[in-house]
Amino acid sequence: MTDEKKTILVVDDTPENIDVLRGILEDDYRVKVALDGTRALKIANAAKQPDLILLDIMMPGLSGYDVCKQLKDNPLTRQIPVIFVTAMGEVEDESKGFTLGAVDYMTKPVNPAIVHARVQTHLMLYDQKLQLEDTVAQRTRELNETRMEIIRRLGRAAEYKDNETGMHVIRMSLYTKILAIAAGLDHEQAELLLNAAPMHDVGKIGIADFILLKPGPLNNEEWAIMRKHPQFGAEIIGDNDSDVLRMAHIVALAHHEKWNGTGYPFGLKGEAIPLAARIVAIADVFDALTTERPYKKAWTVEDAIAILEKDAGSHFDPKLVPLFIKAMPEILAVKASYAETSYE
Repeated sequence: MTDEKKTILVVDDTPENIDVLRGILEDDYRVKVALDGTRALKIANAAKQPDLILLDIMMPGLSGYDVCKQLKDNPLTRQIPVIFVTAMGEVEDESKGFTLGAVDYMTKPVNPAIVHARVQTHLMLYDQKLQLEDTVAQRTRELNETRMEIIRRLGRAAEYKDNETGMHVIRMSLYTKILAIAAGLDHEQAELLLNAAPMHDVGKIGIADFILLKPGPLNNEEWAIMRKHPQFGAEIIGDNDSDVLRMAHIVALAHHEKWNGTGYPFGLKGEAIPLAARIVAIADVFDALTTERPYKKAWTVEDAIAILEKDAGSHFDPKLVPLFIKAMPEILAVKASYAETSYE
């Protein structure tokens, strides 16, 4: 079975010129034609686009230059190779064509052998470009997936001693995305926060077990050490060009700040606390309250909501708490889907 023929669009206002190019190409390619620029643009924007365009310059209405510019300005058609075929053979004419994005330039009258060679060469280059772009996109997806998995695993490692299933970071991250969308963040921003949120408590790795796992209340000295975990987390994440790691740095450092300024490590107040950290704080506390641990029973959802409402304006952003409560059906669906194994 032979490969499907490539499609060449020939654009020229003179039928005789079209007939010449059609005769040269039709044995090897599927040839479409357009007698003006408007028709050419319509064909180029069709679901089945041409693989290459042979374009005259001097045409009534839209010139070839106009058509090429519109093709290259449109993200849906800019990748189609354009070869100018024209009687305009001055250097400045060629230079303008290349500036507009054409890949080649042929002067009339055309030589059949040259037409074949140029068309074949640029179709091969176009195919190679598409293959390279696909390969790069695939490798980029693989790298991003690997990076996100490392981030998720590191976030779960920080929770492992206190919550061996790692379900806390999964639930609170999903809660975070729900609240982010409710707060008006777009899908991309909400997804970024979803992927950054698992790192919120990564600094706990730097806290000694006798403090982190202490079943009773911490004394003042122990609390002073525990309150260092946001800075530990920020140091572990470090400065990075990655959007998700920059977001994780912000969340790790500020998710224990409180709306009234009594939080830590910097005592930030109100909107001086990054929005991402304010969102994570609500999701984190809600999940901590409603989750059973070896040293405590889970609170009811009603009691947890009551705490959020009571502390809105002191601990939590008072505008975000009602949004979180309004989204409770989605929150509870996540809670049910990623439930903990009982400690009994």
